[in-house]
Amino acid sequence: MNEKSDKTEEEGGEEGLYLNARQAAAELSISPATLYAYVSRGLIRSEPVPGSRAKRYRAEDVRSLRERRAPPEEKPHSGGSPLQWGAPLFDSEISLISEGELYYRGVPVSELMRTATFENVATLLWDQRDGAAFSSENVPVVDPVVEAVRVATKDRHPLDRIMSALAVAASADAQTYNQTEEGLAATGARIIRLMTAIVSGGEADVLPVHEHLADHWGVPRAQAHLLRMALVLIADHELNASSFTVRCAVSTGSNLYEGVIAGTAALKGPRHGGASGRASAQLNMFKAEDREAQLRQSLELGMKLAGFGHLLYRNGDPRARFLLAELAKNEAWTDLVVDVPTQVLAISGVHANIDFALAVLCDVLTLPSHAAMSIFALGRTAGWIAHAMEQKRSGQIIRPRARYVGPAPRVG
Repeated sequence: MNEKSDKTEEEGGEEGLYLNARQAAAELSISPATLYAYVSRGLIRSEPVPGSRAKRYRAEDVRSLRERRAPPEEKPHSGGSPLQWGAPLFDSEISLISEGELYYRGVPVSELMRTATFENVATLLWDQRDGAAFSSENVPVVDPVVEAVRVATKDRHPLDRIMSALAVAASADAQTYNQTEEGLAATGARIIRLMTAIVSGGEADVLPVHEHLADHWGVPRAQAHLLRMALVLIADHELNASSFTVRCAVSTGSNLYEGVIAGTAALKGPRHGGASGRASAQLNMFKAEDREAQLRQSLELGMKLAGFGHLLYRNGDPRARFLLAELAKNEAWTDLVVDVPTQVLAISGVHANIDFALAVLCDVLTLPSHAAMSIFALGRTAGWIAHAMEQKRSGQIIRPRARYVGPAPRVG
């Protein structure tokens, strides 16, 4: 029976992720026939409802299409270009942002953050369920050139050190060009272990990343789970600027090391991962006795608060909510963790985002000044590797076209 004649289509679905035909058509103000036409053109994904002849439709697709069809003033998140908060550029199985929740391959991040290690999440994102990539035998090669670069850059920011070391580490890794799924995952794990050592100032080992960082940063093991949660929450976030940069790089044939270098360079920007560093620097204002006066003055001058607001989450960044809620269990941290976000929301109307949560985490644990951005880079590397693997699997080069708006060509 085809979709048009199926009269049993009464089910929507799973916590807001799906709509039934009636709901989808109503949201778009279209007829069922038009809805089926959109499905056939690939604009909306439909799936069978388990145990039924009915079909259900991705709410994300329906609402994205609705925003694209709305007048410009009604589009809160999309700009004039698909590269700027606009329509999806291509399909991905890695992560989903829908109805204020984040999912990794269909698993809610709110579930993963409870007990999953960063390594568990990385292998989930890489679709390598056996965890072999992080085996005790899979460690970075100790190479004299890599070590010389680490020593020469020891006083630089960890992200600069990462890019410098990875640039020479690829040639020292005999398995760099193993393009099997297992080979790419294993290379990804070695990259993460090398980056972890660079960030901590220690040597690469087989400890879980959060335990390695806790040991080298002097964090009690009883609080190490906070680092684990932060890494899990930051591991991927759909097609952000750095992940797209990674995909562009590896689509040309660059290896994973080079892809991660590209992603790290994009992440450093103050409007991306660099925002966590700005949020850390801003904490002094929130610790001041006259913070409300300073906050009001900053807003009066038109200054944008680092660590607050997010275009993809109208009702607040769930990653920040989860991490701050865990930090709030320690009453000694209540002022920064609870009172500040509440006060900023009351005055400005914007919620704390993951950059603020990372900044607060690093402050209450007395971590190094670079820690917020370093944690961001380490965590997001899992997502970068996942995007690189997916892009390589597609075999396509990313080559969008530009719409020329310059002077008209001369004729004759």
